Amino acid sequence: MKTNRNLEVYGIKNVTANWNLSPEILQKITVEKGMGRETKNGTLAINTGKFTGRSPQDRFIVKDAYTTDKVWWGKTNKPVSQENFDKLKNKVTGYLSNKELYVRDGFVCADPAFKTDIRTVTEYPWSSSFVFNMFLRPSDEELANFDEEWLVLCAPGYVCEDPKAYGIRQGNFSIINFTDKIALIGGSAYTGEIKKGIFSALNLILPIEKDVLPMHCSANVGEDGDTAIFFGLSGTGKTTLSADPSRKLIGDDEHGWTANNTIFNFEGGCYAKAIDLTEEKEPDIFRAIKPGALLENVVFDKEGNVDYMDGSITQNTRVSYPIYHIDNIAKPSYANNPTNIFFLTADAFGVLPPVSKLTPGQAAYHFISGYTAKVAGTEAGITEPVPSFSACFGEPFMPLHPTKYAEMLSKKMTEAGVNVWLINTGWSGGPYGTGSRIKLKYTRAMITEILNGSLDTIEFEQHPIFGLFMPKYCPNVPTEMLNPMNTWLNKGAYISKAIHLAHFFHLNFEKFANEASEHIIEGGPLIDEHHHLGEHF
Repeated sequence: MKTNRNLEVYGIKNVTANWNLSPEILQKITVEKGMGRETKNGTLAINTGKFTGRSPQDRFIVKDAYTTDKVWWGKTNKPVSQENFDKLKNKVTGYLSNKELYVRDGFVCADPAFKTDIRTVTEYPWSSSFVFNMFLRPSDEELANFDEEWLVLCAPGYVCEDPKAYGIRQGNFSIINFTDKIALIGGSAYTGEIKKGIFSALNLILPIEKDVLPMHCSANVGEDGDTAIFFGLSGTGKTTLSADPSRKLIGDDEHGWTANNTIFNFEGGCYAKAIDLTEEKEPDIFRAIKPGALLENVVFDKEGNVDYMDGSITQNTRVSYPIYHIDNIAKPSYANNPTNIFFLTADAFGVLPPVSKLTPGQAAYHFISGYTAKVAGTEAGITEPVPSFSACFGEPFMPLHPTKYAEMLSKKMTEAGVNVWLINTGWSGGPYGTGSRIKLKYTRAMITEILNGSLDTIEFEQHPIFGLFMPKYCPNVPTEMLNPMNTWLNKGAYISKAIHLAHFFHLNFEKFANEASEHIIEGGPLIDEHHHLGEHF
């Protein structure tokens, strides 16, 4: 038996260690210790304290021989020295010593060829419940032979008193060390730091060492074995649109695309936003909230009735649950034959077509851009949407330069003959405030028709400003919607708004342009604000 059950090898001494406790027992301990309460239906609800979301400015990567030339250093990937890491790790292991701790052995990457064993040592019992839900759960036999490749040390109660002396910004930190294979978390109880620490590590290891493209996306598979992938930032419909009764869910957030065209889930669960949740809007998520799930930062009354509309603790209320809380899932969580990729964007400018087909160059360009638009704030008088770009639809978790992922995507889609579609789930007939949100039933119809091949024989026309190819017809969708210019009363206003948005794309892309190949650069809008419009119309 390989399993080493001695925490002293990590410098953690004199502890009561609870190994691989069941969610039921962890829930009981959490409630007994006064660290959480049960809702009316018996789901555990906890509060993550000061941090109710990730703290991107306090995320670091150890800069050493392995990472120096690989990582795209900057605002997202901030360096910390091995020496400072060692000092902080000693502080954390010292802090965790002489305590009751919770250890969980699990793994990530559902495809057996890429399975990575991860041991997580947590200070709080409910953090261990989260890990049970979110990582893949080993069999008894796998546990008996467990030999961790990565170690996560999570000490929410440890706050660094002199951050500057350790090369960090403030008392909390999340640090990834690729050489020691450790994710070190201190000062924050937000569980997403555990998940995203390991996800970020895979985003460097898989492309560089395993020729696997890591993707921040959801994925499902049809009865004929065709796989669809959905990329999209928050609020674009990624979770909603990948939940399709006629297709099996592979996973909702993080996947790898292998050289053999397998799409595999990194995770063993889902971590869904819970704000404004209703059974009508998100039946799968709503029904998954039952004993075994973990609710974070939600508000509920004395009887334990949760008010999902109440964002008074945070707008980022969450629930984690094991994937088997959803009925219609692929078992195990991988499938072959990716056939269609959807980039989802909620364009609040009302400019982008509701559906368009991308060339490989356009796919790489829009993947690097990762565009959506945030709806105007709540202040009176502010009606203009704000463009939001996140490279590869997941910039905070991408250690490599975005063009590395985009080139891999472009190459894979060409080799596998995959179609890539840009789907606007945002506005039509004008920007936010004037136009209206595209109906979910139309977006679902477009995706369904693409998946069943109806658009394979349809004629397309090119958008004059973005160069995107728009279908002239799509079953079950009003034809006049397909070209967004048709839905605006004032065509001139549409053109100027489209040029306005194209300009934002160009400005955002400037920071990637020097690393991008010609075919990616050519995938951008055909026009910027310097061109004379007459040439294009």
